[in-house]
Amino acid sequence: MSAQKPTIVLVHGAFADSSSWNGVVDKLQSHGYPVVAASNPLRGLAGDSEYVRQLVASIDGPVVLAGHSYGGSVISNAAKGLDNVKALVFVAGFLPDEGESAVTLSGKFPGSTLGETLHPVPITLPDGSQVADLYIEKSKFHQQFAADVPEETTAVMAATQRPVADAALAEGASAPAWKDVPSWVLVAIEDRNIPAQAQTFMAERAQATVVTVSASHAVSVSRPGEVARLINEAAQATG
Repeated sequence: MSAQKPTIVLVHGAFADSSSWNGVVDKLQSHGYPVVAASNPLRGLAGDSEYVRQLVASIDGPVVLAGHSYGGSVISNAAKGLDNVKALVFVAGFLPDEGESAVTLSGKFPGSTLGETLHPVPITLPDGSQVADLYIEKSKFHQQFAADVPEETTAVMAATQRPVADAALAEGASAPAWKDVPSWVLVAIEDRNIPAQAQTFMAERAQATVVTVSASHAVSVSRPGEVARLINEAAQATG
């Protein structure tokens, strides 16, 4: 009798939404995997992580949890203590240690040009606190986020991007699940958001299995086959 295939839970990062995984979902489903592309709130790391944690906890059977960009910080927090999470896959993503934030990690090595492309929009949260929602300026989105994706596609991505609260990127992580759960990392070497050197540093620190891909930050859109292949590898290795 064949073992149960794990459910693949995909968590997008900032400036994206669940549709950024569409190509990956298609390939994983063609191999018989049940897939959930979660909607990451992008409001604050602790709250976003708890949202994903509750979603994952509701799934019967084993789970492979994959996160892109800031979604990497979310899955590392969310998976801590969840016995059904068998593997973590970080796709051009953050693997923070306790207390580290996306802001500090992206600036640890030179190369990120994200800051100069951001357009902040002041907002008031339901609790009355003031934050800024961060968008990538539409005219700069293609070059910054997805230079290897056709411009007609990135024009839609720029228009539908989900903003992230600035406080979420500055919030320190809790104890990371990557210290306890087998991890795989895809390093996008042409990434202009998170420098490849930072991605490699975090991957090596986590003693993760690493693959490098010549791709932009939006690697799940431009290279869905390679992303799905790594997730499949993680699923088979831990199944």
